[in-house]
Amino acid sequence: MTLFGGVIPVTGITFLLFCVMAIAVIGYAIGRITIKGVSLGTAGVFLVALVFGCFFYNNLTVQLTLSAGDEAMSYVSNALKIIENIGLILFVTSVGFIAGPKFFSNMKKNFKSYVLLGLVIIVAGGVVAIGCAYLGIALGETDVNKLGAMMSGLFAGALTSTPAFSAAKATAGAELESIVSVGYGIAYIFGVIGVVLFVQLMPKILKVNMDEEKAKLTRASGAEAKTDSYTGKLIQLDDFGIAPFALAAIIGIFFGMIKIPLTTKGLSGTTFSLTTTGGCLLVSLVFGHFGRVGKISIMPSDTTLKVFREFGLMLFLIGAGISGGQRFVQEFQVAYFFYGALMTIIPMIIGFFFAKYILKIDLLNILGSITGGMTSTPALGTLIHVAGTEDVAAAYAATYPIALVAVVVVSQMINIIF
Repeated sequence: MTLFGGVIPVTGITFLLFCVMAIAVIGYAIGRITIKGVSLGTAGVFLVALVFGCFFYNNLTVQLTLSAGDEAMSYVSNALKIIENIGLILFVTSVGFIAGPKFFSNMKKNFKSYVLLGLVIIVAGGVVAIGCAYLGIALGETDVNKLGAMMSGLFAGALTSTPAFSAAKATAGAELESIVSVGYGIAYIFGVIGVVLFVQLMPKILKVNMDEEKAKLTRASGAEAKTDSYTGKLIQLDDFGIAPFALAAIIGIFFGMIKIPLTTKGLSGTTFSLTTTGGCLLVSLVFGHFGRVGKISIMPSDTTLKVFREFGLMLFLIGAGISGGQRFVQEFQVAYFFYGALMTIIPMIIGFFFAKYILKIDLLNILGSITGGMTSTPALGTLIHVAGTEDVAAAYAATYPIALVAVVVVSQMINIIF
C-alpha cells in the first residue's frame, strides 16, 4: 500500500500499525454516535475492527507478504494476538489497581451474593446451550457429537471466554476442535456487543437517577477508599507508576501460566488456569489493596491507570475484532448466530432479576457483577463511562473469578453430555 500518490510507502508491520490506528480513529468516531441516549462507546472500535476483518483481512496478509513471505497468514494472526494480549494485560491490570482499595471490604460484605450471581449467570448460559442442542436434534441434526462441540463453542463465544474456548477444544478432541472454533467465532460478535448494549439500556429502561445510584454504590462499597498516612512520604519508582504496574503484570502473567490438572471423570487430561486475564487481575487487586511495600509505593497514578485502561481496551478490541471478522465471514450461519445470541441475552436477564429481587443488590453493583459474570471486558469499559465512576470495577472483579472457573467447567460438561 502507498499513501499520497506513492510518495510514502506503507508495508509490512508499518502497514499493520497504520490499520490499527485508522480503526481506532474511525471506531471512536462511530462510538460517539448516540441514538436515544445509547451509544457503542469504545465498542465502536470493535465494530470497525470487525468490518475491517470481514473485508480487508486478506488484503492485510497480501501487504504483509512483502515482509513475511509465504507465512504472511500466520504472521498476521500472531501479530493480532500480540496486540490483543497487550491490550488485555493493560486493561485488566488497570482494573485491578482501580478496584483494589475497595475490593476486599466490598467482597467481605457481599461474598455470597457475588458467588451466587456468578454461578447463576454461567449455569443459565449452560442450560440455554443444552436446550439449543436439543432443539437442533429436534430439527433434524443427527451428528450429536458435532452438535455438542458446536454448542460448547457457541457458549464460550457468547460469554467471550477464551479459557472456556480452550477447555472446550481440549474436551472435544482433535476431530472436533475446528467445530468448536466455528461456534466460538459465530457467537463472539454478539457476545461483545450484546453485553455492551445491555449495561446501557437497563438504566434507561428502569429510568433510574444515575447520581442516586452512584451514591448507593459508594455506600455499598464501604464509603471512601482507605487512605494511607504515608502517601506523601512514599518512595516513587517513577513519576507515573509504570514500574509497579509492569511488576504486577509480570507476576500476574506468571500466575496465569500455572496449570492445575482436572482429574474428575470425563475431564482427565485437561487443565485449568487463571490465564493472563485472571492472573493479572488477581495480582493487581492485591497491589492496589496494599498500595505500598514498606516505604515504596506500588500504586500507579490515577492518570496512568485511566490511560492504560482505555488504551488497553482499544487494543484488545482491535486485535479481537480483526481476527473475529475474518472468521465471521467464513463461519456464519443464521441458526447458530441465533443460538449464540440466546446464550448471551438469557443469562443476563436471569442474572439481573435474580440480583435485583432475590439478592437485592443495587443497580450499578448488579451491572458490574453481570459484566464480571459474563466475563465481558468491553462491557466493563462501557459501564464505567455510563456510571461515571470506576467503583463498578469492584463488582466486576468480585464476580469474575467464580465465573471464570464455572464457564470453563460448564463448557466442558456440554461436550461430555453430547
